[in-house]
Amino acid sequence: MVEVHLWSGLRQATGGETRVEVEGSTVGDIVRSLVEAYPGLEPYIEAGVSVAVDGRIIANDLTAPVNEDSEVYLIQQLKGG
Repeated sequence: MVEVHLWSGLRQATGGETRVEVEGSTVGDIVRSLVEAYPGLEPYIEAGVSVAVDGRIIANDLTAPVNEDSEVYLIQQLKGG
């Protein structure tokens, strides 16, 4: 299991949790597991998120590896100009 830290605005989609545990060995696995476990996260993820793994922000590489002891954060993408 991998612990994923979520920004506080997602509490409504996770029953009040800002940290959740899901299965996965890649960023793509983690994102899919988050949506399966917490369907309310899907609109936020579809709107655009990045995942930080051990301090490295991963915006588009769904094959990037994630270890069970990795520090993982789901980050809202900032948009604008």
